[in-house]
Amino acid sequence: MTVTDQKITDDKSIVQDYFNSVGFDRWRRIYGQDEVNKVQLDIRMGHQQTVDKVLAWLKSEADLAMTTICDAGCGVGSLSIPLAKMGAQVFASDISEKMVAEARDRATTQLGQSNNLTFAVQDLEALTGSYHTVVCLDVLIHYPQDKAAAMIQHLSKLATHRFILSFAPKTLCYSLLKRIGDFFPGPSKATRAYLHREAEVVAVLEAAGWTVQRTEMTKTRFYFSRLLEVTR
Repeated sequence: MTVTDQKITDDKSIVQDYFNSVGFDRWRRIYGQDEVNKVQLDIRMGHQQTVDKVLAWLKSEADLAMTTICDAGCGVGSLSIPLAKMGAQVFASDISEKMVAEARDRATTQLGQSNNLTFAVQDLEALTGSYHTVVCLDVLIHYPQDKAAAMIQHLSKLATHRFILSFAPKTLCYSLLKRIGDFFPGPSKATRAYLHREAEVVAVLEAAGWTVQRTEMTKTRFYFSRLLEVTR
């Protein structure tokens, strides 16, 4: 195993362990309705803005009934459940068993025994199948650039018409903020955070035959995410 392979394996193991332990409790609260601190509330609001933008994009296109959508890295179902309510056929997956269990519980509470929403515990590289639309939100932050490129290529092969993804953009300002944050690690900050240059992400997508249709930037005090929609 090369040093790069070892780093990739370590990153994946760290992310999986984190979201199956202390990270699960932290992010379940952030993506829920429980009382949280000001920083966590800011992140909750930022993430929800990104989810709302994706839902608005998809609603504006056409009737989603029977449209197949893969929610890659679904977390607690913040996107998957609303999509299922809209009638889409949703396949949702996450590397964390606890996250998937929480998403199933929330889906059962909100949808009952839905037959158009399926959850699975899988990492992104293991995903297979063919879907009209693939969505991957706020996951790239766990991938270094070289691994992110391969993952983007893999996910794009699963989509027949549309691919939507978000990432923390690598700019001078955000890189500085990240460096400052690295000096003050807290007990819940247990995973590496990677920023990505938008031009490099777009280059990977264009090389795979995609064309950028829409972009959005979500920015709060502690959450920043670039959203891209590409189509064939």
